[in-house]
Amino acid sequence: MPASTTSPAPAPGAPAGTVLSVADWSAQAQAHEARADDLTAGRRERVSRGERHAIEDFLFDYYALKPRHLRIWHPGVGIALEADDAWGDRRWYGTRNGVTALDREAYLTARLTAVRYVRALVTATMGRRPVFGCFGMHEWAMVYRAADDLRHPLPLRLGQDGTDAAVEANPLVCTHFDAFRFFTPPAAPRNTHGLTRENQVDMEQPGCLHATMDLFKWTLKLGPAAPGDLLLDAFTLARDVRYVDMQASPYDVSSYGLAAIAVETPEGKAEYAKRQREFAARATPLRERLLAVCEALLD
Repeated sequence: MPASTTSPAPAPGAPAGTVLSVADWSAQAQAHEARADDLTAGRRERVSRGERHAIEDFLFDYYALKPRHLRIWHPGVGIALEADDAWGDRRWYGTRNGVTALDREAYLTARLTAVRYVRALVTATMGRRPVFGCFGMHEWAMVYRAADDLRHPLPLRLGQDGTDAAVEANPLVCTHFDAFRFFTPPAAPRNTHGLTRENQVDMEQPGCLHATMDLFKWTLKLGPAAPGDLLLDAFTLARDVRYVDMQASPYDVSSYGLAAIAVETPEGKAEYAKRQREFAARATPLRERLLAVCEALLD
């Protein structure tokens, strides 16, 4: 258990309760930075050499993420720190009587709509039965009849004709709008569901790999309200999911030493569904933690 004291005069917006000692929160912050540096070492080395990684770099590009963003540690809403005004330049923090914490009132003044949306989306997703029958065909739909206009600098494992044939032989049942919006024009009408930004909360389900990856996006969007370990846990899960996402894609990932999950075959479909179940199980506690942050903010 972390060492703590009880502050009779917490920082603005922070409830009376746990206050981490300087030694305790400093150790947590240092451990967080070391873990973040380990997670981003490959990215930083590639940038220094001007190289690209079609799988890992996706997270940094798609989420407009820089390694330094992951290094910033936050205690999370409801946890205060013994500190002077050293964090006075951090947005939405307040310090009083030597205690620093998230100023919940100031934070919600700026981010209330976002917090409510994240809570609604996570709650709705958790309340649905996971679907394990999409078999990763969303990535195939993004290059269906694409005429070499590919999203990633990798060759198609089955070629364009083989890729198109796989799409036509398998139903498209994508439930995630931010995957669907990248479908090629010929692929979009083939999807079972009509997806829009407006019905995202109504369609998201916990078996979706991209919905699981987006747990990182929503944690990142909550900023200082989310504890640092939740952010790095969500990033780690998103990275693991992305590897499987690309292994099951139409792209040839053998140049990265990876075997394909051939979802155009019965064996590949079974393997993909197995991985979906594993990721859904890993995502459940992260969704619960993310929802707890939202509830703490809105309570």
